Amino acid sequence: MSQYQVSELNKVIRGSKRANYNVEEINKILDDTFLCHVGYVWQNNAIVIPTAYGRDGDTIYIHGSLKNRMITNLLETGSASISVTHLDGLVLARSAFHHSANYRSVNVFGTVRKVEDAEEKMKALECILNHMVPGHWNNIRQPNEKEFNATLVMAIKMDTASAKVRAEGVVDEKEDHSLPIWAGVIPIKQIASDPVSDADLGEAVKVPEAVLSYVKNKS
Repeated sequence: MSQYQVSELNKVIRGSKRANYNVEEINKILDDTFLCHVGYVWQNNAIVIPTAYGRDGDTIYIHGSLKNRMITNLLETGSASISVTHLDGLVLARSAFHHSANYRSVNVFGTVRKVEDAEEKMKALECILNHMVPGHWNNIRQPNEKEFNATLVMAIKMDTASAKVRAEGVVDEKEDHSLPIWAGVIPIKQIASDPVSDADLGEAVKVPEAVLSYVKNKS
């Protein structure tokens, strides 16, 4: 299994025993969600924006309007950093000090470019939508010329990345084990409920199989 080389940029400092630089593991964490947080600097202000993304190999795609401040800023800068976090559980210890959470997180660092090629741009939009609900692109009206031209797509090449994962129980001081205080983990997961059809749908329009499959897998 391939790994990202550890550098000053991607090295996990705090809690380094939970660090993971394996490419496959990092990609799996990225593929388990479709929302990331993107950091950038605008007029000397640090700003973090949540946005949808799609991954194709070692490339992350993000889209927005032609005047999207975040994307235009990053294209000028030439590099970007995005982060993804899954909350998997609340770790409730006997002491306040040892309360924690179980999680899977990834930081990606890469070079950016504007997607100019029309074929790649359309495939990028497909990638982002299918990253949200796999296979749903074929169920929808795809962008027309006006919508396509009004959309800005940025590609982030994953030059390096790192993951940090906590998946364990309570870590308390030994002297606290005898205290009459409950300790344990509350598992947390994101689930999908049954789809609610739009009120204006025609009677013959059924819920697509891709949507039903997504709900089943997320229930």
